[in-house]
Amino acid sequence: MKRHPERPVLITDAATSQEDQLRSRQIRYVSMMSVRAGCLILGAILISAQVPLLPLWLALCALGMVLLPWMAVLIANDRPPKSKAERAADAAAREDTRRALTQPAPEPDHITIDAEVVDETRGRTD
Repeated sequence: MKRHPERPVLITDAATSQEDQLRSRQIRYVSMMSVRAGCLILGAILISAQVPLLPLWLALCALGMVLLPWMAVLIANDRPPKSKAERAADAAAREDTRRALTQPAPEPDHITIDAEVVDETRGRTD
């Protein structure tokens, strides 16, 4: 008997859903903020334990507590990287646009006649 996979096989080129992308960004954000909380707890433990090179360790913990929220927000707001197929499609679209802009405009098959005639002797339009 053939066993069916747990997850369905992806047969389209569709990107991951917005819900899946949001969920993965939320997990990354919460994990980075947990590391930040760990830096705070580690700093408190280091102060009470009187470890050697205490200022260095405290500086590293403080740096982690300052930089991690900034990095977490940047990473959480970023979209996932484009796949090779998406990058190739973007490059093809840019090339088509560039080619369309550099080609000269086709000459019209008809002649346009301006109906406005200026009377040069009187300087008015008839």
